[in-house]
Amino acid sequence: MVFQSQLTMVFRRFNITRYVSQWICSSSSVLQFSSLHIAVNHLNDEPSEKHIKNQSYIDEKNLLDELSNLLPIRHKASNQSFYKDSSSDNQFKMRAVDGFLPPEEKLRGVFIQKLKGKNAIECALTNAGVELSTDVVGKVVNRGNLCGEAMVLFFNWAIEQPAIPKEVDSYHIILKAIGRRKYFAYMVEILHDMRLKGINPNSETLFIVMDSFVRACQVSKAIKMFGQLEEFGWKCDTDSLNVLIRCLNQRSHVGAANSLLNKMREKIPFDSMTYNLVIGGWSKCGGIAEIERTVKAMVADGFHPDNLTFSYLLEGLGRAGQIDDAVEIFENLENKEGCAPNTAVYNAMISNFISVGDFNECSTYYKRMLSNSCDPDTDTYFRIISAFLKARKVADAIEMFDEMLGRGIIPTRGTITSFIESLCSYGPPHAALMIYKKARKIGCRISLSTYKLLLMRLSKCGKCGMLLNIWDEMQESGYSPDMEVYEHVINGLCNVGQLENAVLVMEESLRKGFFPSKLICSKLNNKLLNSNKVEMAYKLFLKIKVARCNENSWKHWRAKGWHF
Repeated sequence: MVFQSQLTMVFRRFNITRYVSQWICSSSSVLQFSSLHIAVNHLNDEPSEKHIKNQSYIDEKNLLDELSNLLPIRHKASNQSFYKDSSSDNQFKMRAVDGFLPPEEKLRGVFIQKLKGKNAIECALTNAGVELSTDVVGKVVNRGNLCGEAMVLFFNWAIEQPAIPKEVDSYHIILKAIGRRKYFAYMVEILHDMRLKGINPNSETLFIVMDSFVRACQVSKAIKMFGQLEEFGWKCDTDSLNVLIRCLNQRSHVGAANSLLNKMREKIPFDSMTYNLVIGGWSKCGGIAEIERTVKAMVADGFHPDNLTFSYLLEGLGRAGQIDDAVEIFENLENKEGCAPNTAVYNAMISNFISVGDFNECSTYYKRMLSNSCDPDTDTYFRIISAFLKARKVADAIEMFDEMLGRGIIPTRGTITSFIESLCSYGPPHAALMIYKKARKIGCRISLSTYKLLLMRLSKCGKCGMLLNIWDEMQESGYSPDMEVYEHVINGLCNVGQLENAVLVMEESLRKGFFPSKLICSKLNNKLLNSNKVEMAYKLFLKIKVARCNENSWKHWRAKGWHF
């Protein structure tokens, strides 16, 4: 009775007798908002004339705020009253509301409910009915906006489940997610927990931890933690030093890496890789004087420069604009017995001539590489093809791409995306489709970004038939269309005048919960009106209006922690 009187006051306050018969009297609707069985009666109060007059001025958001305060998710009450006398049927009804959500959303939704106590949260996670895997754990901690405490609590629960292996690779998932969000205190806590459980970290673990600090520009903390490695189960040796230097160079902190090298000279023995990593860092910024100084220290320490050293030196000379010096060193290296240039050295020379736009010399060094029985790698072809595409030498790029495939080198998804992105920035989509078809034919996995680029380019060029074929192939590859995909398809159909098909695609997107932008909706509406299809435009307008209202309500309910 108290609940009924409070609910009556809410509806009287907002003058919404039109909602009463649709919401209060329906027991199925009540189950969508609470797992408790609530008995309510009809309201017999008649609205006054003044209320009816002001009914159009009701603020629905305020109503939803009042309802969210009146109907919170009280799990203690649910556990006491619902589970006590209910069977699996009632539990199924309670979870039927979020049954359409993916597993990671169900698990992340537990933390939206603001449960109190570790046991209550772990019990809710267990009762979520999710088939747990390392992939699901990664999606929970990598997406969304969970705080550090919630991420650690969830992982500690997940690692105790039989489906999650208790090994170092599982801990890498949470360490990457926490380091990306700069929750360093929780990262240290997890490292201590790993040692207590007897899980030994490896070099990849160290790279994840150090890279998290360096990426957050907290280099001093990374170096400080390097001195405390033994507390977490690592050894402060040459391999650990190389990992830290690699992280510093990768984030362009080569000065700090050089200082660390000088600081650890008498404490940790170096190897040739230690010096090569520092030389590689200086080569990225063209520090020729620093490279020469490091090479001299390397020779004084008893290490001879190898091909990796010379590749960094040649690349540094190219970045400093000293191409002639790089050519002279390369010729001396080629004529030197017992030190034939390898693929990395040739790649450095090819990059140098690409940087100055000399494609003739670039092709010359590529042919010399082949004549000296030095096999090109993926990096070789990526540099050459990317340079050709940037210079809009599309025919040369496709010829080099065919040669790469002929040598059995399979490009990665990122490589294909990079090529097609360049081709979709200018000219017709024919060349991009050639790259796409060749890559798909050899079994290369095409990314969703690549499909979106092709759909965008085909829609702008009015290639409707090709657009629909690419859309079908995208779905055959296992990708589900999202709002961006639907916008490209609708835009392409509008450009070629297939308005009926565009309306069908728009209705399909609305049914699936995707709401195209106002620009696309306005374009389709104007096309329909200009074609004297007023009735079709009006019906579509009504559907879009209802969909927008549902979208706004859905966003508000999700903000309150209610899944629909």
